[in-house]
Amino acid sequence: MGDVKSPVDSGVEVNHAGDFGATLDDLRELMELRGPEALQKIQEMYTDTEGLCHRLKTSPTDGLSDNMTDLEKRTTVFGQNFIPPKKAKTFLQLVWEALQDVTLIILEIAAIISLGLSFYQAPGEEAESCGDGAAILLSVVCVVLVTAFNDWSKEKQFRGLQSRIEQEQRFAVVRNGTVIQIPVADMVVGDVAQVKYADGILIQGNDLQIDESSLTGESDHVRKSADKDPMLLSGTHVMEGSGKMLVTAVGVNSQTGIIFTLLGAGDHEEDKKDKKEGKSNSPIQPPPDAEAKPYHVTNGLFMSATTVIILVVLFVIETFVIQGRVWMAECTPVYVQYFVKFFIIGVTVLVVAVPEGLPLAVTISLAYSVKKMMKDNNLVRHLDACETMGNATAICSDKTGTLTTNRMTAVQVFICDHHFLTIPEPQQIHAKVLELIPPDQEGGLPKQVGNKTECALLGLVLSLKRDYVPIREQIPEEKLYKVFTFNSARKSMSTVVQLPDRSFRLYSKGASEILLKKCSTIMDAAGELRNFKRADRDKMVKKVIEPMACGGLRTICVAFRDLPAVPEPDWEDEVDILTNMSCIAVVGIEDPVRPEVPDAIKKCQRAGITVRMVTGDNINTARAIAIKCGIIQPGDDFLCMEGKEFNRRIRNEKGEIEQERIDKIWPKLRVLARSSPTDKYTLVKGIIESTALEQRQVVAVTGDGTNDGPALKKADVGFAMGIAGTDVAKEASDIILTDDNFSSIVKAVMWGRNVYDSISKFLQFQLTVNIVAVIVAFCGACITQDSPLKAVQMLWVNLIMDTFASLALATEPPTESLLLRKPYGRNNPLISRTMLKNILGHSAYQLVIIFTLLFV
Repeated sequence: MGDVKSPVDSGVEVNHAGDFGATLDDLRELMELRGPEALQKIQEMYTDTEGLCHRLKTSPTDGLSDNMTDLEKRTTVFGQNFIPPKKAKTFLQLVWEALQDVTLIILEIAAIISLGLSFYQAPGEEAESCGDGAAILLSVVCVVLVTAFNDWSKEKQFRGLQSRIEQEQRFAVVRNGTVIQIPVADMVVGDVAQVKYADGILIQGNDLQIDESSLTGESDHVRKSADKDPMLLSGTHVMEGSGKMLVTAVGVNSQTGIIFTLLGAGDHEEDKKDKKEGKSNSPIQPPPDAEAKPYHVTNGLFMSATTVIILVVLFVIETFVIQGRVWMAECTPVYVQYFVKFFIIGVTVLVVAVPEGLPLAVTISLAYSVKKMMKDNNLVRHLDACETMGNATAICSDKTGTLTTNRMTAVQVFICDHHFLTIPEPQQIHAKVLELIPPDQEGGLPKQVGNKTECALLGLVLSLKRDYVPIREQIPEEKLYKVFTFNSARKSMSTVVQLPDRSFRLYSKGASEILLKKCSTIMDAAGELRNFKRADRDKMVKKVIEPMACGGLRTICVAFRDLPAVPEPDWEDEVDILTNMSCIAVVGIEDPVRPEVPDAIKKCQRAGITVRMVTGDNINTARAIAIKCGIIQPGDDFLCMEGKEFNRRIRNEKGEIEQERIDKIWPKLRVLARSSPTDKYTLVKGIIESTALEQRQVVAVTGDGTNDGPALKKADVGFAMGIAGTDVAKEASDIILTDDNFSSIVKAVMWGRNVYDSISKFLQFQLTVNIVAVIVAFCGACITQDSPLKAVQMLWVNLIMDTFASLALATEPPTESLLLRKPYGRNNPLISRTMLKNILGHSAYQLVIIFTLLFV
């Protein structure tokens, strides 16, 4: 990689002038190392990570200042966090590409020959007019210019779309000791940031695991820690945990940027649009010019060749048999001119027979829809997903934030052996229990920023007249002794803090029925710990947790455990650490259903789309929310089951998943609770690959977590959450919901169906005109030895038909009536029976009128 010259390499000389103690080359060389080698290099050159921070004039806790001069200097010296896209094609290049069309080349050659021969005058004959050849050339120029302009507009729109996606991606960095959100392109070397988007060195991490397969090819997740392997690379994905890093390389100087530079500054994103693995879902994808052309060109060539042969045969018979003329050498150019004229008529028939406007209609329709869908909170990443969504038959949706508001509020709590149906006053709780909650101070703001479950618990703290701000100041994140981050396997999150006497206290929160199994004691009304046996747990589940869940509440258990300083616990032995805990409270958190969701789900059901809820909540909470949303009705015989039961029923004795077993479940399944991302992937894959129903199902999936990536990729259309979604989820998705709202999915269905209908209308219109024009040209040529429609006229008809009809028919806005019909299905032909009747009926009517005018 040493020979790769970066655009900012010239800044290396400025480094020491700018008083940075590390050059661009030093940092690039460092980022090429891994594990122990990298640690050794850091120790040799900078002593430790703090030493590197000092050299880069930044602070590991407060980050950079917001001094614009300093930030600009860093951009000049170390580069901008931006990889330049592939250079756009110029208008002249697009004109040249349009000229490569075979039919246009044939027309150009024929027109030039015709133009040349028109200047020759045979003895006793009048000179032929040069109008036809010139007009055909003019028509070709117009066709080429219009095609090039359309391609240029399309490319401009794609680049605008990509730019919009990049602008909407924001990034958390620490500046002046405050966490702020900045555009990704504004990040500079020396920033202290969350682990994302750039090369960097880990300063502090919690249970951090990285998927480096995109750069190294290794599929196993790599555990990162500040003291063993702190090297973080752009282009890799955080699979678990969290962390804070020092940014050491951005843009073209990062590892991903270097690879892009070697590839020629990265092929433009639009080249990837329709190459997403496993996805060619749309009935109109690949682009119709790739699929429709060979078929129509074959038919067109047959009609064209037949027309030319008939015209030549009729001319020869008329001239040399009936009129009895003899072939004279000096008349050869005149005869050739006739043959060229016949050839031009034949080529014109071919031009009209091929539906050149169809790809243009598809492009205009998709581009128009994508632009308008942005206003409906749908940011389309892959164009074909727009139309595919119109044929969706099933939606597997998350609950939190999509069907619900994601404004979590604690409304009930079981604490001190008492189930409070409303949040209690502080005096109702024993002082010993309140000691576990920080005291109140003025200035605590109940603003929901970050994880909404945690926000609800913090809101509960404030409701109890306590405050968490002093605790955060006393024990900032970097001083936490150990963190077990939340994941789908644990269904809980735990934090270890070291107490003044050097012993440890573990605080844990998570799914109540799972965490309660790990509790051996519980705090009673007097604030004392008492034994908590299995019978007590079963009683609590029945009397407290189930009633909360049936009311649509999410139940969270909060527990703690004291651990000795000597011997220090083995923190890697998670099973041993997360046991024998003491339950403090069980909190019932409400996340209200979005008011517009029940109506949106009703529209989906009316449109023939089955909505399924896939959630991590327990079965009772999930069922209650599903009823509120209208996914199921009381008394329905639809299935609601937990992930564990789902797995048991779809696997055989060997533990292998069988499609036949899935087929018995999914048609009636409406709610999958306590599900893991693997369960979601299995369900989506099972529905897509099922042959239980006549039509192959088209499945849309929503996801926000890193582990939702496989399900989002497998689905026909993957929706990622724009607000709550992780970058991995967004990367795996086709459409990003910028408002995380289910009703936006319904709008995507409307737009998808509108695209399909718009293209069908255009196809019906164009095929009708094609059939009439070809038959008139063919029959007229055979009967009158000349085409009633001149080559120029047919080219103009084709030009106007391709562009203006595309614009008119492909840009109609959708209406609610589109949701009153069932999906057409993946196997439905693009030309339906009704369309065929309309095409044949209109063609017959037009042919009767034209032939009457011609021959009667």
